[in-house]
Amino acid sequence: MNPMTTSFVARLRNRDDAAWFELWTVFGPVIRAQLTRWGRGAVGMATVEDLTQDTLTALSGSIDRFDPDRGARFSTWLLAIAKHVLGDELDRRNALKRGGGKRAASLDESFMGRSNDPQPDAEYERLVFQAKVYAAIDAARQESEFLHFEVYRMRVFDGIPGKSVAERLGISEPTVSRHLQRVRALLRERLLEMITTYSFTEEERGEATSAGLGLDDALFDEALCEIYLRHAGIVTDESQLPPG
Repeated sequence: MNPMTTSFVARLRNRDDAAWFELWTVFGPVIRAQLTRWGRGAVGMATVEDLTQDTLTALSGSIDRFDPDRGARFSTWLLAIAKHVLGDELDRRNALKRGGGKRAASLDESFMGRSNDPQPDAEYERLVFQAKVYAAIDAARQESEFLHFEVYRMRVFDGIPGKSVAERLGISEPTVSRHLQRVRALLRERLLEMITTYSFTEEERGEATSAGLGLDDALFDEALCEIYLRHAGIVTDESQLPPG
């Protein structure tokens, strides 16, 4: 395991508030989206929010048992905790409907499949990867001068031609190009940092290149834009589920 990942896990185990806030910010929306998928029709938006927090609370109580040297993805372990938290909530609701009594043993099977182990699908793993990229974008945004990142946002995320960006912001086209290059370089640095920090396997560490986030500037911008727009919807989505 690389030093940055080791350091992050150590911070979590030491109950570093900043590390736990990072974890909540990056992976909270992913867990919320997964719980929404699993619980659709059974739990509402308010419950999903509560269960997301309960998942990370449960993680806090069990982080000392996570062994990254075994080569397991942190995201898979987090998924198992979320599955357990949701299962407990659904068991509780079923018990209330029955008027109390023994929990239904088959509840877990009916909602998440017959295996006791979580089975991450492509959608979940895609969301986990997107979360790392989105965190890198947000970090670069916070570090950049407002005008510099605004140029990148308008040019790449909004797809506005460079000449129009220059006219709207009252700067020259060469200045637009310089700001683009500066922000792109920072994005690459932060992306490497986030992938390194939150990835626990070689497969995870190679996901950025596979997604088009390599050395080619045009492909990098295109891939980053696609991921940003997809994940922004996850982060801001309040869901269409009813309350409760």
